[in-house]
Amino acid sequence: MNDILHQLRCFGCGARIAADKAQPDFRCVECGDLFEVEYPGWKERKGPDRPNAGALKWLWRERRCSSEILDHSGVWRFRELLPILESFGNAISLREGNTPLYHLHRAAKRLGIDQLYAKHQGMNPTGSFKDTGMTAALSVAKEKGYEWVACASTGNTSAAMAAYAARAGLRSLVLIPEGKIAWGKLSQAMDYGAVTCQLPVDFDGCLNILTEIVRQSPIYLLNSVNPYRLEGQKTPAFEIAEAFDWNVPDHLIVPGGNLGNSSALGKGFRELKELGLVARMPRISVIQAAGANPLVQSFARDNAATLEPVEAHTRATAIRIGNPASWRKAAQAIQETGGWCLDVTEAEISVAKAEIGAEGLGCEPASAVTLAGLKKLREEGKVKSNDVVVLVLTGHTLKDADYTIDFHRGTLLSEEENGGANSAISARIAELRRNAIVVDATPAAVLATMKERA
Repeated sequence: MNDILHQLRCFGCGARIAADKAQPDFRCVECGDLFEVEYPGWKERKGPDRPNAGALKWLWRERRCSSEILDHSGVWRFRELLPILESFGNAISLREGNTPLYHLHRAAKRLGIDQLYAKHQGMNPTGSFKDTGMTAALSVAKEKGYEWVACASTGNTSAAMAAYAARAGLRSLVLIPEGKIAWGKLSQAMDYGAVTCQLPVDFDGCLNILTEIVRQSPIYLLNSVNPYRLEGQKTPAFEIAEAFDWNVPDHLIVPGGNLGNSSALGKGFRELKELGLVARMPRISVIQAAGANPLVQSFARDNAATLEPVEAHTRATAIRIGNPASWRKAAQAIQETGGWCLDVTEAEISVAKAEIGAEGLGCEPASAVTLAGLKKLREEGKVKSNDVVVLVLTGHTLKDADYTIDFHRGTLLSEEENGGANSAISARIAELRRNAIVVDATPAAVLATMKERA
């Protein structure tokens, strides 16, 4: 590993260590906090030793037309800002990244915002944003000679890890909470050959057990406590800035589960600013489900000085996490950029998901918290009509098809959750539902149904 170009810095006490000195659980031996990858001298470099912003922009754009496999990756295309491998020939890629930035025309009109976009990370190879982090961290595992990799997961991490491990020729272990994972995600881990164990605990319990396992055996931990995961996950920030011709949006809105993604995106924009590639950072806001909102509670209690775990409950399984590992990093990103942290209800999530679907895009439930949260920020006057807003959609709609089917059948929410038959949100749900209709097998019956529904 290229220790000369990077080191690990503890986010808590600031201790710095060489990369090969990290503990198996990636916790600081001094204070127990997490590490982040640091590139010494980036801020201090002057003259010819400082990366040339214009040259880098040109190089990254040219790589989009390259025939080299590594240049087809939206992560490794920016490899000058990820010097984490001895040789980039060791990178394991499934051509992740380079995901689309969609204009949300209908939602923008409804909210009175001129420029509203969705960065759809669900268009990655395994259907979620986790691929961008997994290509980086698993490449490190491969280069270091590990034979086994492992993660605790609510679904997306396990799918990404298993796929990249299979591609690299490594064995993978997945620990999941029994009965609390979408089958569309679990099926991926199975298909990619992972040893999958369901445990009668929640996600945090799975992670605790896995932490003990990696301390006892030579197994490489690939949850977002691994700082190399966040190095890959920061690259959508580069793609977003590039898409806006190296300007940045006014607002970036991110779902909040284990909080590694918001942390990584904050790091990405921070590094772009430090290197002179962009002039400023966007406001980064994190949205959680009301039943899994420990960071929201932390901000309300003491401005995120401490975090108290909660027992997480939400149908948005990807963010059903009550004790997020990267909460300090996420809190810094929010505070540093002047963003906000808020939560949304199950009904608000379901409506937002259906509205994104009506744009012809679709996303998993956890992604939809971004649009639901934006509505609240708009109502509170924190987002103006002329602001440029980007929602980060973290997963593909097929990740949790049962959720979508239940919504359109009318079996997803209880009457209490949707506010009762006469509530505004209940009326909006009725507008959005598109259940399959049984009709007579005649042209007249089909045309009559079309007319009725129009």
